[in-house]
Amino acid sequence: MTTETTETDPRAAYAAFTASLIEDFRANDGNVSEGPLAGRQIILLTTTGAKTGQPRTSPLVYSRDGADYIVVASKGGAPTHPAWYANLLADPVVTAEVGREIFRARAIALTGGPERDRLYAQHAEVEAGFLEYPKKTDRVIPVIRLVRIG
Repeated sequence: MTTETTETDPRAAYAAFTASLIEDFRANDGNVSEGPLAGRQIILLTTTGAKTGQPRTSPLVYSRDGADYIVVASKGGAPTHPAWYANLLADPVVTAEVGREIFRARAIALTGGPERDRLYAQHAEVEAGFLEYPKKTDRVIPVIRLVRIG
């Protein structure tokens, strides 16, 4: 991929950014060392592509609820859900990487109710930007509980 391609194609630029972030995460034992996610709690979530069947890895900010990891399908408050969310709805068994640890988990999507609201608020305490995302969209932003398997 050329620099020209990433400068003119937002999807290519995002893919390059994501690949760089994943490389940084893995090279630094689960710590992102530079860019807008440096110093944040990051989990790499690998889902199976709903259309392709291929593994798709997404770096996401996480919070914890007991032993479970919590991620939010915010897409920055966009009007549509992120692709990784559609993937985990199609196949809720995912792989997660936190620090040096890699494990399988079952993703449970919460799209309403008191538990979803509590976890969203808790997540926003870790990452304040999440308070703004609901103001940007009409959709209910799903919260996903990742429960370890095995």
